[in-house]
Amino acid sequence: MQTDFLVIGSGIAGLTYAIKVAEACPDKQVLIVTKSMADETNTKYAQGGIAVVNDLENDSFEKHIDDTLIAGDGLCNKDIVEVVVKEGALRVNEIIEWGARFDKEKDGDYALGKEGGHSEHRILHHKDVTGAEMERALLETVSRLKNVQFVNHYFVVDLITQHHLGYLVTKSTPDIQCYGVYALNLQTNRIEIIQSKITMLAAGGNGQVYRTTTNPSIASGDGVAMVYRAKGRIENMEFIQFHPTALYEAGQKGQAFLITEAVRGDGGILRNHKGEAFMERYDERKDLAPRDIVARAIDSEMKINGTEHVWLDCRHMDLEKFIHHFPNIYEKCKSLGIDVAQQMIPVAPAAHYSCGGIKTDEWGRTSIKHLYAAGECASTGLHGANRLASNSLLEAMVFAHRSYLDAVEQMKMFTVAQTELPEWNAKGTSVPKEMILITQSLKELQQVMSDYVGIVRNDIRLQRAMRRLDLLWEETEELYRNTTISPQIMELRNMITVGYLITKAAAFRKESRGLHFNTDYPNKNPLLQNIVL
Repeated sequence: MQTDFLVIGSGIAGLTYAIKVAEACPDKQVLIVTKSMADETNTKYAQGGIAVVNDLENDSFEKHIDDTLIAGDGLCNKDIVEVVVKEGALRVNEIIEWGARFDKEKDGDYALGKEGGHSEHRILHHKDVTGAEMERALLETVSRLKNVQFVNHYFVVDLITQHHLGYLVTKSTPDIQCYGVYALNLQTNRIEIIQSKITMLAAGGNGQVYRTTTNPSIASGDGVAMVYRAKGRIENMEFIQFHPTALYEAGQKGQAFLITEAVRGDGGILRNHKGEAFMERYDERKDLAPRDIVARAIDSEMKINGTEHVWLDCRHMDLEKFIHHFPNIYEKCKSLGIDVAQQMIPVAPAAHYSCGGIKTDEWGRTSIKHLYAAGECASTGLHGANRLASNSLLEAMVFAHRSYLDAVEQMKMFTVAQTELPEWNAKGTSVPKEMILITQSLKELQQVMSDYVGIVRNDIRLQRAMRRLDLLWEETEELYRNTTISPQIMELRNMITVGYLITKAAAFRKESRGLHFNTDYPNKNPLLQNIVL
């Protein structure tokens, strides 16, 4: 298979980029590859909304910039923050033109919500399913473009670089190039070459590395792992954001139901098992403090009281408004026998978002030529040590646009002849005799990451995690070498790589900053640095 523009992933970043390059280059082919269905993305599960300054009477770019910098705890790239905040309104207007519907007040103005860390009401939302609404609008727009092709149920195995042509490629190789990807066709079980002139990685997050996450099962860090194997640069992986309020269901593992921060923005109050509103003991902003502070406070209350969750109290809120703004949360609670007007909602933190990822510049370029990255798999410099609520969808659109601008120029200058690429070598492999070897290793990985590299860390925990990850890596690499490739072995391999990167970066950071809290180094280091692996 050959294409001009290859897009890996079909969330907001991948689709926005695909629409733009397809419209700008109608004579070029755009191929979107996804390992599941087109709409099964992290974008789809984003509830809260998208932060944008569009009311300059009551808000300003400067306020949004300051809020982002404060949340990022010293590590945001200020130039990037200004770019995203100032260009964000244009990108939001575009998706509205493409058909995205955001909630409005009775007078016709957009209804603006407020979330933790924001100084003003600036969150556009569509009830409590904003991401799904944006995904719908983007998929409808893509479907009208004749030069865009979707390939579902293809699992991208590896980026193709000079390494596959027999050259020695190391971290210090100055001109690593991406020629496309090897991808497993899940319908034929054959590995195919997809050759492309320019590749965009919009492969999403890595929440499945943890036992409980708000991310769907596809969020296994594939993009980050592939770039690391291809000797690309990965940055700030220690900053994993735990959403403070995932719905607690006893015994549940995997994807947890998210209770959006907007519920607290509308007046929801966190309480411990004694019924105390505890957030005032941790931060003057109380329930609307940034996520890292709220998640650590909940973790602390759970450890002090020996409980597995805290409570979110919405009983005092206007029920009619609650049902209008949060219909899915209301229905989900109702299905579990929780009447939000009479009972409090049990909540606990869950892995939610990766602030670090594939290191990119201000145009979305990675350290590998002809390879771009955008969305959650990228580290652009916007989020620093902690992401401000509802900045992720904004960042994805802004960097999809900037990547498109650069990629179109690169395509005009593209002179590299199509290289003859070797077929995938599967000699000496056989079908795995026992899937338990894979499923048990995945359970071990998630247990290790949750227990040792979670919300609160220390050196002993990180050392233990690294030793166990080393063993898991050895066992999985042996399995990978000797068995035919399957999505299960690939996801496990990718997740072990991501677990290693998170743990390694956490061990290097000898301080507590933003989402990384190490009890052996409770203070901030005056020296600001990004950890690049």
